[in-house]
Amino acid sequence: MKIIVFISELAPEVQSQWLISIQNQLPNETIVLPEQINASHAKDVNIAIVANPDPAELAKYPNLVWIQSLWAGVEKLATVLASSPIKLVRLIDPQLAISMAESVLAWTLYLQRNMPDYAQQQQRAQWHQLPCIASADLRVSVLGAGKLGVAALNALKKLDYQVSCWSRTPKQLDGIQSYNGTDALSTMLNNTDILINLLPLTPNTYHMLDEKLLAELPKGAKLINFSRGAVVDTEALLKLLETRHLSHAVLDVFEQEPLPSSNKLWHTPNVTVLPHISAPTNLQSASQIVAENIKCYREKYIIPDVVDSKTGY
Repeated sequence: MKIIVFISELAPEVQSQWLISIQNQLPNETIVLPEQINASHAKDVNIAIVANPDPAELAKYPNLVWIQSLWAGVEKLATVLASSPIKLVRLIDPQLAISMAESVLAWTLYLQRNMPDYAQQQQRAQWHQLPCIASADLRVSVLGAGKLGVAALNALKKLDYQVSCWSRTPKQLDGIQSYNGTDALSTMLNNTDILINLLPLTPNTYHMLDEKLLAELPKGAKLINFSRGAVVDTEALLKLLETRHLSHAVLDVFEQEPLPSSNKLWHTPNVTVLPHISAPTNLQSASQIVAENIKCYREKYIIPDVVDSKTGY
C-alpha cells in the first residue's frame, strides 16, 4: 500500500485543516503525518505533500519519488534537492495569480494616491492636499513575467499605467514594454516610477536589487517587494530610503519571517511593513489542484511540471 506523508511546520490547527481538505479530495489515499509512520512503513511512501518542511524529514523515505509543495515559493527545497532524483512540484494555482494581481493593484494605488503621506499627516493633525499623478502618466515596472507577473501586468494595464516588465528570457506581451538582459534592466529602471518585484529567489537573484541597481531608479521612485525578501539588499534599500533617493517601499517579504520586533524596518517612516499577505494560498483551490496532480500520477504515472534544478523554479 502506498502512503502519502504530509510534512509541515504549520500550526496544528492549520495543518489539520489542510489534511482534512486534501483527504476529502483523495478518499482512496492514505495521508499521514511523519509521527504516524514507523520505520518499516517509511519505504511505502512515494509522495510527500509539504509546507515549509524540515528537509531532514525527507531523508527518512527511501522510495520518495516526488514532492508536492503547497506553496509557490520553493527556493529552500530546490536548493536541498538540486542533486537529488526526487522531483519537486510547486503549487501553480490560478487563484494565487488572481490574489497577487489584486495585491499589486491595491498597493500600486496606495502609492499613487499618496496614502502613506496622508497617514502621517493624520498623525500630525495636518490638512494638506498632495498632488496626484494620473495613471496614464505613471511608469510601473514589474520584475518577473511568470504566471504571477503576467496576471499583475494585465491588471495594471487595465488602469492605463505605462507598464513595463523585465524577465530572464524574452517575452512578448501585448501592450507591455518587455525587457530582458542586464543592459535592458538598467534602461527599464531609469524609466520607472514604481518598481514591483515578483522575481523568484534563486542563486542568481539573491540580493539582485542592490544599491547599484536600486540607485538606477529615478529620484523619488517607489518599490513594492512581493516575492522574497532576499531578492532585495535591505541595507542598500534603507540607505536609499534615508537619503530620499527612493521615497517609499512596500515590503511584504523579508529574509527573516516573522520580522523581528527589533528590526529597523518597523520604524522607518517611509516603509510599509506587511506580514506576507500579498498572495495567500487558497486552501480550497490548492487542495483540488494537489489532489488532481496526485490522481494523475496514480492513474497515468505523470508527474506535474517540476522545478528546474538549474533555474530554481
